Amino acid sequence: MDVTFPSNGARLSGTLYLPEGEGPHPAVVLTGPFAGVKEQVTGGYAALFAERGYAALAFDHRNWGASEGTPRQHEDATAKVTDLRAAIGYVAGRPEIDPGRITVCGVCLGGIYATQLAAFDPRVRALALVAAAYNNPELIRDRFGAQNFAALMTTFAQIAQRQAETGEIEYWPAINPEGMPAGNPGQEPFEYYGTERGARPGWENRCTALSVLQELTLDVDAYLPLVGAPTLIVHGRGDQAIPVTDAKAAFEKLPGHKELLLLDTTDHIELYDDDRYVTPAVDRAVAFFTAHT
Repeated sequence: MDVTFPSNGARLSGTLYLPEGEGPHPAVVLTGPFAGVKEQVTGGYAALFAERGYAALAFDHRNWGASEGTPRQHEDATAKVTDLRAAIGYVAGRPEIDPGRITVCGVCLGGIYATQLAAFDPRVRALALVAAAYNNPELIRDRFGAQNFAALMTTFAQIAQRQAETGEIEYWPAINPEGMPAGNPGQEPFEYYGTERGARPGWENRCTALSVLQELTLDVDAYLPLVGAPTLIVHGRGDQAIPVTDAKAAFEKLPGHKELLLLDTTDHIELYDDDRYVTPAVDRAVAFFTAHT
């Protein structure tokens, strides 16, 4: 069912997938990749969770898809955590849902926001991170190279100054198979978002240029040791966009009960929509959530 709920001045649009049978049901709130909308990765995962007995909420964060917020297509890292907190409150107040059995699943960049939320919100009874990003600014700088990273920061400062002077928001492509500038450069993101696999009416191939600054300066390392909820990490062995070594390093930083599932993927986006990998990821998450809520 289509739903809306408020989040700190913005009205967010979502789809709540309900399982068959009488409630109250356990629930999972989903947050997904950079620039994604609810008809893409999170909606696919939510439908599978509902088939397995979990009420599942896929929603558009502010500024994206059918939700309110400006600038449009802008990645607001702080607000995304606020939106997740509002989503938890919304599902906890629904009569079909057991408020004591609410979980969160973050896919790709959503894994960072899910972790940041779970570090400080005890309503999150269990957490699943699927093909998640594990950014910290030092890691990103080293992978870009110090000079390239500094040049990018200069570019973003120049964009911010132009916007301050003109009042006009500058946009980059959300995906660009040719490389930068883009939120997600390269051929692999294009194979999902730029084809019938992931192209949806609610999705636009653009993001504010300063969304990429938000993306590149996110930090998950400070939050991982603070996560009290049992946590499952699912990652692909063949993921080149987010190497499996990142997932293993994050796993070591988690303090409480934790499990690691590695799947034999050949790339990152197979855990977006490929049944060979998405199905076992969801099955393991359901078993994990059920055991720990």
